[in-house]
Amino acid sequence: MCAVAKSSRATLIDVARRAGVAKTTASDALSGSGRVAASTRQAVLAAAEQLGYVPNHAARHLRRASTGAIGLHVPERIHRSSYYMSFVFGALDVAATRDHDVTMFTGSGSDYRSRLPRVDGVVLSDPVRDDPLIDHLREVGLPAVTCERVAGGTPADGTVWSRHDEGVRDLLDELAASGANRPGMIVPADEWDWSASLTRGYTSWCEDHDTPVRIERIPFESPADDVRAAARRLLERDPAIDAVVCGPDGTAAQVLPELRALERRVGEDVLLASCVDGPLMQVADPPITAIDLRPRDAGSRCADLLFSLISGEAEPGTEIIHPTELVVRASSRGLGRTP
Repeated sequence: MCAVAKSSRATLIDVARRAGVAKTTASDALSGSGRVAASTRQAVLAAAEQLGYVPNHAARHLRRASTGAIGLHVPERIHRSSYYMSFVFGALDVAATRDHDVTMFTGSGSDYRSRLPRVDGVVLSDPVRDDPLIDHLREVGLPAVTCERVAGGTPADGTVWSRHDEGVRDLLDELAASGANRPGMIVPADEWDWSASLTRGYTSWCEDHDTPVRIERIPFESPADDVRAAARRLLERDPAIDAVVCGPDGTAAQVLPELRALERRVGEDVLLASCVDGPLMQVADPPITAIDLRPRDAGSRCADLLFSLISGEAEPGTEIIHPTELVVRASSRGLGRTP
């Protein structure tokens, strides 16, 4: 017996590309709706036959008939992040007021080509670059809302996003006002719009203030030892760094013991800040200055927008700016100051 190689099923986008038309035109041609020229319809049908495209009729039915549930796609790291837990509760709050259940799922877009949950639409938190799930949801007719923009690829039907580049610049201005003019940053790769935006904001601030860019990249779910090692590399590479700005949720608290091991006094001769606020920032010693992303409100806004798209109250392509807030604490008290 020989093994059967796994192959990906042709999508509506594939058909549209083969026929040389827009995706909506291909959809109208295949469904027999809309104003499509006979020659165009024939070209689309021929492309579908050549590629072996099979429409997902079950998903189209779900789009027309309410299931009483919405989907919530979250990263697998949710159990380690207070941000994502708060985001989920915000979406649950809104779904409850609409008498809808919430089906949580994770994984990549290719995992759901044959088994999407039975939902009326989907909220995606922090989509990765070129996330294939968004294309697949559009293909089968399910509206999608993302929290943060998609870094490349197809945008969702609705987006709730924050100006993180401006937020980190405000944070750096606060650190500069406390005497720190040579900050370093620990941040993930630009696979997410959030991290890419932080990098843009930090880099542009450094350029504006004629100070060197010092960035250490770490995976999103780095263990504490790897986070501490990144902080050590940052300060060994440039001992003159007078502030450390940490990206991922919780990493600033993990950097604290490394700074102490290097005999740096946080809030006095080195400042420390986080791009994500949370309980760990509040209870750290000293408490850590952070950007409050207001995740519960963000989850609520995403769910609200999704229901508006489902009902037709919002137009596809709607974007909502979600405000953030800088919370100043003792970790940025000021260089040279005493408690």
